[in-house]
Amino acid sequence: MKVTYYGHSCFLVEGNGKSILIDPFLNGNPQTSASPEDFKVDAIILSHGHGDHFGDCLQIASVNECPIIATYELAMYCQSQGVKVHPMHIGGSFQFEGFKVKLTQAFHGSSIEHDDQTIYTGMPAGILLTINDRTFYHAGDTGLFGDMKMIGELNEIDLSALPIGDNFTMGPDDALIAAEWLQTKQVIPIHYNTFPVIEQNADEFALKLEENSITCHVLASGEVVEL
Repeated sequence: MKVTYYGHSCFLVEGNGKSILIDPFLNGNPQTSASPEDFKVDAIILSHGHGDHFGDCLQIASVNECPIIATYELAMYCQSQGVKVHPMHIGGSFQFEGFKVKLTQAFHGSSIEHDDQTIYTGMPAGILLTINDRTFYHAGDTGLFGDMKMIGELNEIDLSALPIGDNFTMGPDDALIAAEWLQTKQVIPIHYNTFPVIEQNADEFALKLEENSITCHVLASGEVVEL
């Protein structure tokens, strides 16, 4: 499994002949120079509907003729915009050709701004993406919650993407607890330094994680972790 970071909460995950894009916030993302035209993918997975995660998914899905995988309400909104979808919901899993997706709970919100209206798009989600025998957990936007212990007990997580920005999500201290509860082998901090209100020192977070024998990768856009 090859995991490439594109700033904020966006990842390209490749393996088993498949390419899956998660939360493709590219245009307007100050942390990346990548653009929607750069991606040839087999599927897009959305954690929730907020613009800094929904991003450029409709354009990319349309050009690639690939499905957007999301919770039911968000998937139905995407379908109404003319793209292919695969609706799922919290706790459900599906074996796609070459990869498996399971959605977990996340404590946050989910909505889309459309024609000056706020459209509710159901529950937010975390994502367990498994390719062959490697599992990547993308927590989405979430606060710390006790069932992260259960997620860690039920799944062997090789790599986790955990928000550390605070204000809208977990901050660094809660993310340290989350990493322990998840029993994850490695962590990539996400959802920080994109906007002033979520500025954090990821290097300090990494040092604290490594004191607990958890490898931390502080990545710039385009950098890769291979499992």
